[in-house]
Amino acid sequence: MYLLNKFISIMMVVLFLFSNQLSTYAAESQQLPLKSEGAVLLDSDTGAVLYAQNADEKLYPASLTKIATAIYAIEKGNLDSIVTVSANAVNQDGTRVYLNEGEQVSLKKLIQGMLINSGNDAAVAIAEHLDGSVDRFAVNLNEYLKTTIGVKNTHFTNPNGLFDENHYTTAMDLALMTNYAIKNNVFAEIFGTKSLEWEGQSWKTTLLTHHRMLKGELPYQGITGGKTGYTTESKQTLATTADNGKIRLTAIVLKAEQKRDIYDDTTLLLDYGFKTYQHAMINQDEIFKEDNKEFYPEHDTLITENVEGCVKTINSDGILSIKNSNGQVVQSIQLKYKEPPILKTVPPKREKSKENEQQFLQVNAIYGIMIIVVGGIFIGIRKKFTRKY
Repeated sequence: MYLLNKFISIMMVVLFLFSNQLSTYAAESQQLPLKSEGAVLLDSDTGAVLYAQNADEKLYPASLTKIATAIYAIEKGNLDSIVTVSANAVNQDGTRVYLNEGEQVSLKKLIQGMLINSGNDAAVAIAEHLDGSVDRFAVNLNEYLKTTIGVKNTHFTNPNGLFDENHYTTAMDLALMTNYAIKNNVFAEIFGTKSLEWEGQSWKTTLLTHHRMLKGELPYQGITGGKTGYTTESKQTLATTADNGKIRLTAIVLKAEQKRDIYDDTTLLLDYGFKTYQHAMINQDEIFKEDNKEFYPEHDTLITENVEGCVKTINSDGILSIKNSNGQVVQSIQLKYKEPPILKTVPPKREKSKENEQQFLQVNAIYGIMIIVVGGIFIGIRKKFTRKY
């Protein structure tokens, strides 16, 4: 009877633990009802990953490629330089700003035409101006994205995103590119432009952003920038930034079947981010301990945490992980190791060795004998001298 009761008790404990694991797993795997195949939501300021769906799956970006082309051109080129448009640029397919061969346009104006109106001709003109050819531009752009921004699964073959099976990226890499780019004031201004008067040799018009949330056709409070993309192979793609006054977000969605889907998915992502996360600060003097080691942030550090609170854990390498209520890592921060204080110790008094003592005694004995001998000689001479006189 005792063994039966014990067995029942053990089984109840096992079932309890198992049920807890199931509920935790269900909470961690809870997904937003997105229709896009790939999606990532980042905190624009801290880089914290707030939501991810197929984040590292290689997908075709279409015109979201132009985000990379734009920030590369802004950082590597002279915005006031004059670009002479080639026949190759003029003959690009898809959306254009209708440049003429031989037309001379400033680099900044071409970036505006490329980002606001998605001009494929402007993108090629930029590439050829910066690096001489589209092929050389692609090599340099890929290297720039890896070394400067830190992408891991991106390979671009052109500056505009026209389909090529070797032209791919991921939702995570595009989020990193966009997050990096919006920290540049020139890029952020163009990325957030709703309309721009355009005057070219063959086309005079008002350019309007294609991003319907930024334009106001699908109103959403706080939209600060955006870029659309589409090819038959890539399907619908969208990059969006938003700010509610408390936190700034970057949202990427890739490969949706319908244009409305990318906006619905972006709305779901932004609603989720603004509702679920907030900013907090880790002070420079805050100490985190692990394995008898102490770590601290080099300066006051902004973090993103769940509004319900967060859990901070640190490993022996000093990497601080900010986790949400489900235990998922939202943000990782490298802390600095605090060197332990150096204790001042007084060296112990050294005792004379027996050998030194023996040498000391020998020297004293010699000195003693010498004194006795000298004294004896002195007394003998004195007696002799006294007898004589």
